[in-house]
Amino acid sequence: MIISVKGLSKTFVKEKRRILAVDSFDLDVEGGEFVCLLGPSGCGKTTVLRIIAGLEDRTGGQVLLHGKDVETTRPRVGMVFQEFALFPWRSAKKNVEFGLEVRKVPPAERSRIAERYLDMVDLEGFEDAYPKELSGGMKQRVAIARALANEPEVLLMDEPFGSLDAQTRNLMQKELLRIWSATKKTIIFVTHSVDEAVFLADRIVVMTARPGRVRESIAVDLPKPRDRTGAEFIALRGQVLQELDEEFEKARSAEKAELSNPGG
Repeated sequence: MIISVKGLSKTFVKEKRRILAVDSFDLDVEGGEFVCLLGPSGCGKTTVLRIIAGLEDRTGGQVLLHGKDVETTRPRVGMVFQEFALFPWRSAKKNVEFGLEVRKVPPAERSRIAERYLDMVDLEGFEDAYPKELSGGMKQRVAIARALANEPEVLLMDEPFGSLDAQTRNLMQKELLRIWSATKKTIIFVTHSVDEAVFLADRIVVMTARPGRVRESIAVDLPKPRDRTGAEFIALRGQVLQELDEEFEKARSAEKAELSNPGG
């Protein structure tokens, strides 16, 4: 077991109100597994991801990486965000090198590692291009290469394809599966898209409306690459949608209640 999350909870304070975002959340992830977190907006998916990464404090519970608490160690995780988070003044190659510079990796080795991962994401020849010169899909490839260059044990991805058009998004999903197959990285991937989750994941963890808990853990036993038009794919997508329907309704009801009683 590479990641073990037990009884995780997180409470935020907003305008003197205490908001329980995540409560009694449990998740175990095996090495090399591709897990998608799926649930309504505001259910705590990103919060869980940031706590696993060590970027957010938890209120309660336990988060272990190889049996060690992430609050007492520096977890070797890579994070890929929806908004690319590239430095506009640095070339693609220099963006990939950034984490290596922070770790004081010698220049020649930094260059070699950056080129290797840019090649892996099919950006050979674009080493000197700046973010403004790249398409959305190419920017996200650079962000993935940058995360991989630091040799993380776990790759955490927070809706990385959410801002892309549908065609580019589908292409990037296929590209990610190719990279995952080549690297055997453990991936935890947050998405709002049922179709994306069924296409990518070994396992889909459906979260409840806030506070986020695990409603259901669904194994996706379909061979990859997957046929989105196949009967098994469509049936599984329907099953996941059914699980989500009730949680989306709960989330909508909670939003209406908050709007009608903002000070409550």
